[in-house]
This record gives sequence, structure tokens and C-alpha cells, in this order.
Amino acid sequence: MLETRLTKLLGVDHPIISGGMMRVSRAELVSAVANAGAFGFLTALTQPTPEALVTEVERTRSMTDKPFGVNLTILPTIKPIPYAEYGQAIIESGIKVVETAGRSPEPFIPQFEAAGVKVIHKCTTVRHARKAQDVGCAAVEIDGFEAAGHPGEDDIPSLILLPRTVDELEIPVIACGGFSDARGLVAALAMGAEGISMGTRFLATQEAPVHDNMKQALVTASELDTLLIFRKFRNTARVFKNTVAVAEIEGRHDSQFEDVADLVAGERGAVVLEAGDMEHGIWSAGMSAGLIHDIPTVAKLVSRMVSQAEQIINERLAGLSV
Repeated sequence: MLETRLTKLLGVDHPIISGGMMRVSRAELVSAVANAGAFGFLTALTQPTPEALVTEVERTRSMTDKPFGVNLTILPTIKPIPYAEYGQAIIESGIKVVETAGRSPEPFIPQFEAAGVKVIHKCTTVRHARKAQDVGCAAVEIDGFEAAGHPGEDDIPSLILLPRTVDELEIPVIACGGFSDARGLVAALAMGAEGISMGTRFLATQEAPVHDNMKQALVTASELDTLLIFRKFRNTARVFKNTVAVAEIEGRHDSQFEDVADLVAGERGAVVLEAGDMEHGIWSAGMSAGLIHDIPTVAKLVSRMVSQAEQIINERLAGLSV
């Protein structure tokens, strides 16, 4: 077993997290991650209402007796989202670990702390990680440039950003962005991380509730098959490279966000995930797609990563010492 401050904090066997993924992190995937001895986060906003989130938490508990958490991503939206009500639903559901992302979780910290809920904040810069520590977060996830979704605007890869963050913080740091296998896990631990968070790798598992076309696309992808979009809006996002991302969005050099907003609407993304039309809209994927070569069960993926990581540490690295 690889015991770290993160495994102790979460009460799990392995220092591996399945981060919250919109429309993906549902009971089927999260319970499988928990049963494998790792830690998964349901995404609160995947559920249409706080009441539906409570139901999803209960559904997950019917599939596992192991710990899991909920992701609450706080972003400005056209349609107001009742974040406070989602927060209260998390508390009333008995969840003890929340993954926050987007804006600072500071306004939510008092109510979560009062309920004994630990907050792990996902950030993309050292300064934001320091702020998360200052406002009372129990740990941070630091997103390198390789990550899917929103990797920030500074273009700092995990090889630099992770140890820089570890140097600055006292709370546990979780590596995110570019991690898909045992080699990445060992590298992250060597750089001072207490564990890793993976999204793209968990997409290509049997339990992930997405169309098989998406899983197959990840298996055949290389490290060159992602694309950064919305750079000119300073809202950079890493997505899988398809015709929508290349021609329709990045090809419109004089466009404003409203010109392409329909192309990134959640409804289009749902068609990609559920119907398997891989050219209908954009979908998030990290550069670690180039390291994905199969579609295992979650249990097989986690056990393989841990056993191979232990082998690397005990054989290859130990054998390098003179």
C-alpha cells in the first residue's frame, strides 16, 4: 500500500482521486472508484437540483460502503445557480469531503467547517493554492498545463507547477494534469504530492457513463489530439481535437464569445457523451490521453496502477542507488 497524508485524510487505501467531471461523475463511476479503494467525487451540478443531488448521493451509497465526496464548481453563469442550496444539500447528505473549483471556496468554508466537511480546492496557480490554504482548505489539487478543462492562463506544466506548489504549502497537495498510469503516480509522489487526481483516464473505463465512441477515441488518441480553445477570451480550455473545436471555434479569428456560445452549450456536450456523435460538440480531455491504451474496469485500473507503482519504487528506483 502507498500510504500518504491524502489516504489518511480521505480514509482510503490508495492515493488516487477521480475528480469531478460534469455529466460523467455519477453514481456508477464514483461507487466503482470507491470500491477500488480510491476516492471519487460526484459532480453536484450534473444534477438539476439540490434535491436530485441528495438522491444521487443515496444512489451511490447503495452501491458502495466506502467514502466518496461531491464536487461543487463555482463559476459565473448566465442562469443563476443556487450554490448555497447545493452546499446545504451536501451537508445534509452527510458528505464529509467536498472538491471545489472555479472561484474561491471562501464563502462556503464556514458552513462546511461547522458541519465537519473538509474542502479540497482545485487551482491552477501557486498564488491561488496559497489562498486556498489561508482560507482553511484541507488540501489542494494543482492543475498543470496538461489538464483537461480549464488549466489556467500561465501554461505551467505539472513538472514545474507541482513542486513549486509543494514548496509553498503545508497542507497536502494533489497532482492533477498529465497523470494516467503508475509512472505518473510515482513521479508525483517523488515531487512531493500526496496523491494524484485523474479525469481523462477514468473516462476510459468500463464503468464511466459515456458512449463507447468516446472511450475508443481516447484509446486511439495521441498526446497531440487535444486543443486549447478560448485563449483570446482568457478562459482557456483544453478539449479533444475535433472539427467543432478546430474549424468552428478556433477558425473564427474575429469571433466574440456569443458567436460560438451555441457550440459549447451543455446540450451539445450531452449528445457527444450520450449518443456518441464525436463531432457534435466539444468535450474535455487531457494530454494524458496519449497514455491510454485500454478500457479496463476501474478496479483493474487502480490495482494495476498501485502494483506497478510499488514495483517501480521497490525495483527500478531502489536499483539505481549505489
